[in-house]
Amino acid sequence: MYRVVVTGLGVIAPVGRNPSEFFDGLIAARSGIRLVALETMPQPHSLVAGQIDFDASAFFPAHQAAQLDRATQFAMAAAAEAIMDASIELNEQQCLRAGVYWGTGLGGAKSIEDSYRNFFVGNGRVRPTAVVMGMNNAAAGQISITYGFRGPVLNVSTACSSSASAIGEAYRAIRSGYADVIVAGGSEALLTFGNLMAWDAMRAIAHADPFDASRSCKPFSANRAGLVLGEGAGALVLERSDWAVRRGAHIYAEIVGYGNTSDAFNISQPDSAGQVRAMRLALDEAELMPDEIDYVNAHGTATQIGDVVETNALKEVFAERSHPWVSSTKALHGHLMGASGAVEMVASVMALEHGIVPPTAHLDVSDPSCDLDYVPNEPRTRELRAVMSNSFGFGGMNAVLIARRLPRIVR
Repeated sequence: MYRVVVTGLGVIAPVGRNPSEFFDGLIAARSGIRLVALETMPQPHSLVAGQIDFDASAFFPAHQAAQLDRATQFAMAAAAEAIMDASIELNEQQCLRAGVYWGTGLGGAKSIEDSYRNFFVGNGRVRPTAVVMGMNNAAAGQISITYGFRGPVLNVSTACSSSASAIGEAYRAIRSGYADVIVAGGSEALLTFGNLMAWDAMRAIAHADPFDASRSCKPFSANRAGLVLGEGAGALVLERSDWAVRRGAHIYAEIVGYGNTSDAFNISQPDSAGQVRAMRLALDEAELMPDEIDYVNAHGTATQIGDVVETNALKEVFAERSHPWVSSTKALHGHLMGASGAVEMVASVMALEHGIVPPTAHLDVSDPSCDLDYVPNEPRTRELRAVMSNSFGFGGMNAVLIARRLPRIVR
């Protein structure tokens, strides 16, 4: 079994367009949530989302951007940043053992919706590229093509846990010797008229806070009103630790644990038992005790049921005397669905790197049912030994990741 380390990070999110800007935004509790743009929702509305002002021309020539769905554009931007951050250059032989593991919930949502709109209410024509732009594995394929990675490629679609599972499966592939380096992460761009209307029909999303739209997502707060959708991408370069040490790479963290379970309970309602199993499996694989986890980046969606279920699961896993600090960064960037796990893993690794835990923003009103230490409103500084990132998806699909500082003896 090989040890697996993180040597590169990339992110594009409503809070920031690169890892340092993103993490600075989290620490400053700077929200990227606002009223949905009128070009998406042309009529007056109160819907909010974590949105990115993205200029594709800064990343791609016009002819290439026109062939890529917005979710794929995010994916390629984040992956390019992570690969550059890792300073990794592979020869043709090494590319045979380099892969891409990517997660997304809806894939090219905008391309698919645009195609249906054009067909039914537009000119009746569908773009010849609609299929390859809209398919769920478009991002993984485009990243692989761009960098010539000819090793294992896997596309994961397990709703909100998609990219966390992609990272976990990439970790296991390298650990077991099936690859030497993998770009792992996820992307999502589902802020379309149809998707927003569908989510609103479920009565699962929050509408604009009457005083400040940027404060509409309130995880673990008594006055939380539902999740807020967002868009973006996160990417991590994972590689064998001996490779990374030999080439003198900067090592952010070692991935040591991954738990993957199904609730087998309800298609949309979470179950604490499944979450508990996922956390315990990750701890067992990491060979860590609960009191060795110093920070948990919670799934924390700000739904009435979900936050209580996760709180209860955390209480069961972590004894009263060993509760770690817990926070949900979704208060600031929203729920990025399939990209959430990757973006939040970037946040967790950066917290480990800098010894700073981002806060749960907008937590002003305590909920007796959510009574853990959620690091309300202000960041905290502390040397962290190990961090956990939780991702729990519709369908009862749970993925938990654990990272720690790489022991000096390995370095």
